Amino acid sequence: MPGLALVLVLVLLSGCATQTTALRSAARTDLPRQVELKATPFIAQERYQCGPAALAMSLRAAGFAVDADALVPQVYLPQRQGSLQVEMLAAGRRNGAFSMPLPPRLDALLAEVAAGTPVLILQNLSLPIAPRWHYALVIGYDLDQGDIILRSGLTERMVMRMSTFEHTWARSNYWSMVTLAPGALPRTVAEAPAVDALVAYEKNSPPAQARKAYAAGLKRWPANMALALGLGNTAYAAGDRAAAAEAYQRASALHPDSSPAFNNLAVTLMELGRLPEARAAAEQAIALGGQWQAAARDTLASIEVAEKKRQH
Repeated sequence: MPGLALVLVLVLLSGCATQTTALRSAARTDLPRQVELKATPFIAQERYQCGPAALAMSLRAAGFAVDADALVPQVYLPQRQGSLQVEMLAAGRRNGAFSMPLPPRLDALLAEVAAGTPVLILQNLSLPIAPRWHYALVIGYDLDQGDIILRSGLTERMVMRMSTFEHTWARSNYWSMVTLAPGALPRTVAEAPAVDALVAYEKNSPPAQARKAYAAGLKRWPANMALALGLGNTAYAAGDRAAAAEAYQRASALHPDSSPAFNNLAVTLMELGRLPEARAAAEQAIALGGQWQAAARDTLASIEVAEKKRQH
């Protein structure tokens, strides 16, 4: 009896939605009551290919001219008739965007939408025992009405009860992600996952783009050594030795126990011809010991060769 089955699903989806209830009863003061990102592109999905369609919409909203068809071989798994979250994140980076998952909270999702970023989510639109997984793009909400607005499947503007949305979304453990232009960061992201995402982005991006991303991370978390080293490494890879030296100096000043910061600084200063400073940095890296000591000794040997050449 399909009618009865449908009624049963709707009843099960309309129960208590704890995040929705808490958010609507005591909404964050920094959240507007209603938001809709009407300019978000819409791409109707092909059969089983909601992943490529949702990701293409997300990337286009971030300024990347990407076709859903081009994403199919990157994310779609025919044997599963769908796409895995890890492939969605990787494909976002592969196409130039800084992509990362969001905290598994409804208020975090709404905060990103309020900041102007559509959020890609994964739902189970059926029962847990017979899942129907589906990717969609959240483009708006209405706290007063209790609605979520999505680009979903063949529907350009789907309005779903927030409580129903929470139930379908909870079955993916509240998984969501954003794709952003280099230099932008999610509003709600914490430091540790942001660093992980920035490192992953660097592996798939040209140095100039990764450099923008690291600079944005350092602006938000100025004391983070991994970000300072990442900024130095990407500046170095882009051929900007002066900027690389500045980043490494910052990292070594903030973290005077970091052998890699001092060794990288020594290498860069040597290439800039600043040999006395390079020697001091290499000697400090050696004095700190650890697994970088051998590399620092090699750096010091190179500096000594450069010093001898200068003397002749």
